[in-house]
Amino acid sequence: MHDLVPRLPSLLEAVLSVGTDLELRATLQHIVDAAAELTEARYAALEMTDPGRDGLRGIRTAERPEPPEAPEPPAPPEAPEPPAPPELPEPPELVVPIHVDDEVFGDLRLAGKRDGPFTDEDEQLVRVLATQAGIAIGNARLYETARQRERWIEGAAAVTTALLSGESAADALMTVAERARRLAEASAGVILQPTESGGMEIVTASTLDDPGDIVGTVIEPGSPVLEQLLGGEPVFIDDLATDPRMTTHVGHRFGPSMMLPLQAGGRLLGTLALPRRRGGRPYTAVERLLATQFASQAALALVHAAAQHSRERLAVYEDRDRIARDLHDLVVQRLFATGMMLESTQRRSAGAGDTDRDVHTMLGRAVDELQSTVQEVRTAIFALQQPPADAPTTFRGKVLREAAGAGAVLGFQPSTRFTGAVDNRLAEPVAGRLLTALRRALAAASRRAGVSRVEITVDVTANLPDGRPGVRLTVFDDSGAGTTVTWQSPL
Repeated sequence: MHDLVPRLPSLLEAVLSVGTDLELRATLQHIVDAAAELTEARYAALEMTDPGRDGLRGIRTAERPEPPEAPEPPAPPEAPEPPAPPELPEPPELVVPIHVDDEVFGDLRLAGKRDGPFTDEDEQLVRVLATQAGIAIGNARLYETARQRERWIEGAAAVTTALLSGESAADALMTVAERARRLAEASAGVILQPTESGGMEIVTASTLDDPGDIVGTVIEPGSPVLEQLLGGEPVFIDDLATDPRMTTHVGHRFGPSMMLPLQAGGRLLGTLALPRRRGGRPYTAVERLLATQFASQAALALVHAAAQHSRERLAVYEDRDRIARDLHDLVVQRLFATGMMLESTQRRSAGAGDTDRDVHTMLGRAVDELQSTVQEVRTAIFALQQPPADAPTTFRGKVLREAAGAGAVLGFQPSTRFTGAVDNRLAEPVAGRLLTALRRALAAASRRAGVSRVEITVDVTANLPDGRPGVRLTVFDDSGAGTTVTWQSPL
């Protein structure tokens, strides 16, 4: 037996090297490289007993080259071809287990010692290294777990902050999918929601590439995995491409996957799926736990964000309703009273001299302007009384929406006036044709130069040239000498 003392400095250096890095994969690589260096092995590998726990299947070192030899004398004219690189010997000639917390983490396998077979001293050195390696691996595991927890907690906090900042429902789901995909180092972050037919449909997808036909994919009723998903249970799949429970046409693209319930207060909002690419490393137990906790936190944030959005919409609606009441009770009544006073003055000035006739004419114009103002204020009151952010269901609301859309292009808001009970008298398909004509007229006005005022009038009390009751749309703009577009139809 050889004396170990001359090799102690190398052992000490190897022992110190395995603890220089807290990242698990780097630590394992240090262990393998140190074992090969200590024993002068050309081949070294670390095979894990439970690859799924840490998401690593094995660590190997590159084949170590032979030490350089002294230069040979000049070769004869016909020099032989260089020898082929030696193959890695199989099976390993020295196997030493590594224990972490009384469990076998894996086997350190060595082969191809340069100067003969492995000795008892080699085995003793590797066993000492393996003992230190177990401690280093335990520390690296603790560090990796702490770092993962920190990342997922920060991610959950960021998602909560983003959702409570007032995002729309679609943007909120995309925020959850995108953040979860990055945290899980997945190929995609996908959110599924229940369908009316009893299945689940992908409604949001965040991928490294174009999601393509992923959005809209449906897990049909009867799928073996559907019962678990609708029941709010997490589902962990080793390989989506080969799992018989998956029946979608996109499953073949992915490998390991987690499908986690987005559930809060007993209410299932959907499922968060995090598939990795085919052949990707499996999810560890820690990753599964952290992702499940993240999904629960995200679901709670989604519920709170939806409640906050509803409260904000209600507050806006109540405020708009108050403004509408104030306009109706104060402004409209005062304008109406002022108009009656002017009409009375106009009647008194009728039949007087030229100067009084001029006053009569001016009073008439003032009365017309007040009537127009009253009509526009009433239109504004009607618009304020519509639920915010909802698609209009009445004809008045649809006309006002078209006017608002044109205002974004024109740079100012067109004035709108309705005459008659437009919502009661105007029905399809006439209403649809009128809206089409309105869009065309507004688009033409937006293309004309010098337009600073647009007036829209919808009159359902008009009579057509043949005497039939009808509806008349008039769109006036002040470009040039003024442009008026008129459209009319029988009711």
